[in-house]
Amino acid sequence: QVQLAESGGGLVQPGGPLRLSCAASGSIFSINDMSWYRQAPGREREMVGRISSSGSTYYGDSVKGRFTISRDNAKNTVYLQMNSLKPEDTAVYYCHADVTITGRARTNYWGRGTQVTVSP
Repeated sequence: QVQLAESGGGLVQPGGPLRLSCAASGSIFSINDMSWYRQAPGREREMVGRISSSGSTYYGDSVKGRFTISRDNAKNTVYLQMNSLKPEDTAVYYCHADVTITGRARTNYWGRGTQVTVSP
């Protein structure tokens, strides 16, 4: 079994930064793509950023130029550095990982989410 544990969410003023972390643990052989998604009440879940095992990145249009996704493969951890935050960034942020487990199967996992609130 694989678990994803997000941390770093909280309350921040507009324009401020937050750094989210997501650590994967369990029966992991390797981790392929890792992603951050977000979902606000009444809205569809949105992909914020994705990073491959080789470091290639992709960002949603709404966060380009403000957010940076990175990873530490030795720690099985993905990060999301969020700068210039706006009230519309308020959402629950979810970590996602495409994992090859120890038995060599490839499976998707989701974290439980961490709340980010951007407000004066």
